[in-house]
Amino acid sequence: MLKVKISLNSIDKVKSFVNDISGFNAEFDLVSGRYVIDAKSIMGIFSLDISKPIDLNVHTDKDTEDIMAALKPYLAE
Repeated sequence: MLKVKISLNSIDKVKSFVNDISGFNAEFDLVSGRYVIDAKSIMGIFSLDISKPIDLNVHTDKDTEDIMAALKPYLAE
């Protein structure tokens, strides 16, 4: 499992993020406090506070290099 912190602080970033990860055959969860949301769900993401970085858990052991390359524009600093 991969764990990274991402920033989705605009509507356009949320849309492009969901488009980028939807092609992967893996489970993506966004964790904010006690809430766990399917990261492939645009409506789910908008139920979170996107003004601050969010934890992303990726449940896979395959394609990790490809997934990290796709996540690079969204990684929080």
